[in-house]
Amino acid sequence: MAKQSIFGRISTLMKANINALLDSAEDPQKMLDQLVRDFTNSIADAEAAVAETIGNLRLLERDHQEDIQAATEWGNKALAASRKADELRTAGSTADADKFDNLAKIALQRQISEENEARAVEPTIASQTEVVAKLKDGLNGMKQKLEQLKSKRSELLARAKTAEAQNKVHDAVKSIDVLDPTSELGRFEDKVRRQEALAAGKQELAASSLDAQFESLDDVGELTEVEARLSALKAGSAPSQAAIDAPSAPYTP
Repeated sequence: MAKQSIFGRISTLMKANINALLDSAEDPQKMLDQLVRDFTNSIADAEAAVAETIGNLRLLERDHQEDIQAATEWGNKALAASRKADELRTAGSTADADKFDNLAKIALQRQISEENEARAVEPTIASQTEVVAKLKDGLNGMKQKLEQLKSKRSELLARAKTAEAQNKVHDAVKSIDVLDPTSELGRFEDKVRRQEALAAGKQELAASSLDAQFESLDDVGELTEVEARLSALKAGSAPSQAAIDAPSAPYTP
């Protein structure tokens, strides 16, 4: 009952504290640190309760030992009184012998009383000894749990920080997806392509204009030759074959 009441009370308090922490948990590190502190305090309460139980057991054991010692002492007194009575009876002093026999009987009654008291407390001592052993085991188990909690705390904090970092990366990626910079690059690329197309168009247009100019130069050359031949006809002189075969002079603007 003592074991159940001590650890049952501590377990109830721990569950209440843990549930309260989980309900209000915002900072994992603060929650875990508080959990370690609460468990440490619970161990301190358990140690105090176990120490009190051990103290009570030691008192019972001391009382039991005193009862046994008293029973032994009363037995010795009964033996001494009985021997004295035998001596007096041998010496012919019957009245004094009867008196010491009565003292021996009283001592034996006290011895029986002390033995009964010692015998009565023995089951309690046995059960309390078992309880104390279980309490010590339970306390050691709590201390091991505390070490596991501290170790788990480090692991959970590392996992929490990793999860937080992953969430930040995820949020950053998500915000990038929302902004979609690739679409901005696509629009810029489209603008560059339009600029390149415009430059190509201008270049092609410039080339077309230059060809037209050269074509006009050829036309001017042909007209000039025609005019020269017409002037020659008007002058009454036909052009020589050499003049016909000779290439026309290039037009110089």
